[in-house]
Amino acid sequence: MEFDNHKSIYLQIVDLLCEQILTGKWPPDEKIPSVRDMGMLVQVNPNTVLRAYDLMQQKGIVFNKRGIGYFVDKGAVERILEYRREDFFETTLPAFFKTMRLLRVTPDEVFAHYSSFQNNPTDASSDGTELNNLTR
Repeated sequence: MEFDNHKSIYLQIVDLLCEQILTGKWPPDEKIPSVRDMGMLVQVNPNTVLRAYDLMQQKGIVFNKRGIGYFVDKGAVERILEYRREDFFETTLPAFFKTMRLLRVTPDEVFAHYSSFQNNPTDASSDGTELNNLTR
């Protein structure tokens, strides 16, 4: 996994795991990779992964079965959507609007690109394929 230097690594791990939950790779009550396995997969210290898992547990996205591992909570999708929508509207969208204004991009231009994206979606970020190789 390639990390963005402008965001904490543990938060990027949270984002990666949340994407997997939102796409249905890990449905409710499904076990997610162990802290050690995830650390090896994304090549970070297990303490960094533990920090990500702790945050996800605090937000009610995962729960820990002591001695067994972490599992996706039943309300995880709704909580992730709420958490990520809040971040989108408070952080991402204002920065996007500022860039639009600086570059003199019109809403019509954005809509045209959005329509094209809807017809042929491609994700510039990780699609989680590296997680497909992990055995649970």
